[in-house]
Amino acid sequence: MLKLAPRLALLLLCLLPAGPALARGRPVVVELFTSQGCGACVKANALVADLAQRRDVLALTFPVDYWDYLGWKDTFAQPEFAARQRAYMRAAGQREVYTPQVVVDGAPQPDKGAVDKAPELIRAAQKREEPPEPAMLLSKGKVQVGSGPVPRGGADVWLVRYEAQPVETEVKDGENRGVTVVYRNVAVGLARLGAWNGRPHAYAVPKSGAKSDGELKLAVLLQARSTGKILGVLKP
Repeated sequence: MLKLAPRLALLLLCLLPAGPALARGRPVVVELFTSQGCGACVKANALVADLAQRRDVLALTFPVDYWDYLGWKDTFAQPEFAARQRAYMRAAGQREVYTPQVVVDGAPQPDKGAVDKAPELIRAAQKREEPPEPAMLLSKGKVQVGSGPVPRGGADVWLVRYEAQPVETEVKDGENRGVTVVYRNVAVGLARLGAWNGRPHAYAVPKSGAKSDGELKLAVLLQARSTGKILGVLKP
């Protein structure tokens, strides 16, 4: 049985009103899949660094590892990040992954030029009418997700740990040899917390193994399993 405090938190989530359909109550999620070994990614990294300063945007940088064979191993890349990008591509019916690629609110853009269009894509997402969003909060090491409509195929809750401060890496080989790559909001951990069935539920937050939890920011994404569409965002 749940202890009293978590049960009370879930009850409060049931009573909280869901976000309005027209007035967006959460930031637009912009994910950049990038690599230190990708020459075309330097400009995209800078664009996302600018977006990271906006309160109405949650910008996340996911370095991938599939360009490591070109001569430089990305110092932040993780297989889970490349797997996330491939899942987006499969959901969108696209065949190949590439960098830089931007994903806005769970919708992968089909061409590299879309990175430059990110501000326009954000404005379009902010104007889009959406169903009510479930209430979400972080309390006592648990993520609480309230009730709401569930998309066909179900939904999942994801936890992203990221370094909010700019991180610099001098690339010593490959396409970007001699270039200092700057990341902002670079992901250092990605974990699926569990499935969400539309009813209030609490998910335990796993401890971070890379750095102390106090040095990293957390973001929680509620996503449609079959499409990747963002249904809710928690940015503590």
